[in-house]
Amino acid sequence: MNAVEQAQALTATFADRAARYDRDGTFPVEDFEDLRRTGLLGLMAPSRLGGAGASFADYAEVAQALARGSGATALLFNMHASVTGALALTDDDVARALGVPESFFTARDDVLRGAVAGRHYAVAMSERGAGSRLSAMTTEYSPVDGGWHIRGAKAFCSGAGHADAYLVAARRGDAVSQFLVPASEGVTVVPTWDSLGMRATVSHDLELDVVVPPEALLGQVEGLALVLAQVMPQWMVASYAAVYVGVAQAAVDAAAAFVTERGLGRLPLVRSRLGRADAEVAAAREVVRTMARHVTEAPGEPETNRWVWRAKLLAGDTAANVSASLLEACGSSAMRVGTALERVFRDARCGALQPATSDVCSDWLGYAALGLDPDQEAARW
Repeated sequence: MNAVEQAQALTATFADRAARYDRDGTFPVEDFEDLRRTGLLGLMAPSRLGGAGASFADYAEVAQALARGSGATALLFNMHASVTGALALTDDDVARALGVPESFFTARDDVLRGAVAGRHYAVAMSERGAGSRLSAMTTEYSPVDGGWHIRGAKAFCSGAGHADAYLVAARRGDAVSQFLVPASEGVTVVPTWDSLGMRATVSHDLELDVVVPPEALLGQVEGLALVLAQVMPQWMVASYAAVYVGVAQAAVDAAAAFVTERGLGRLPLVRSRLGRADAEVAAAREVVRTMARHVTEAPGEPETNRWVWRAKLLAGDTAANVSASLLEACGSSAMRVGTALERVFRDARCGALQPATSDVCSDWLGYAALGLDPDQEAARW
């Protein structure tokens, strides 16, 4: 089986486990064992390193399939893929143009080999009071003997305490850089995650007071984080879109099962809600696929980036709107804690809130519609 077929084969298994992990607010250990066993953690690594050599378009299909089973597991997978994908899919010539030394490519390949071997990478970007805005980060780093000293605190770190390493954004003066920080004594998990939705992502806070080696600096060049966020925003913006289209489809699946079980399909209103939901999810899926094709074929181009922001906006809003409509159509029994539709509704509500939020996406697109440069007109990162 190819990677997409492997992900589709896991959908039902993940769905069967999702209620338990959601109820307990615990990391989906068994799901990640399956991701390791099937090699999906090495999805983005090139074939020369033993990975699947997937494109962004491949990633989008895999993420949708996983999210149809468990939105939380797919979101954790997205964070891992955003680390490995950004490394694997940045063209070598583009990297050299950004000033990276040749030693970077050896360090990059080591990280990607780790993913193939089953290492799990998480993202520690957001901070309380700053969100995911890189320009507002307060976590700091400084050069020391043997590498870099990183000190600060991060919030909403999906997979906290379960990852082998964390992609950490930090600043030194005006430079905002990213580091791949191994899990160690200097990385402390602070249990804070007790959320409405995406409970199984265990997105706890992190406290950092750690020294990392020189090669931990992403690209081995300071200040690349802001540049990459503007030039290639797909991993910080649109990778979420594939997850939430899968969650939206899960809402349709759960509602259809609920309606069938209770014989509600005889009601025209219920059928109408399901039909509208089917059409809205299909439309959002095609937007995500169009976006993913643009990213794969022409990454960083202005038109590609417009599709990136469109996809995130539509996926997040569609998941929230469709799940709410279907919950209403199915009635009060579907709202009981523990039903599949109730859980999916809570997960779906998170899509419009995750960076970039729907309001930020629509503002970006509004600037572009006016013929202005969204990245110059408003400092979002």
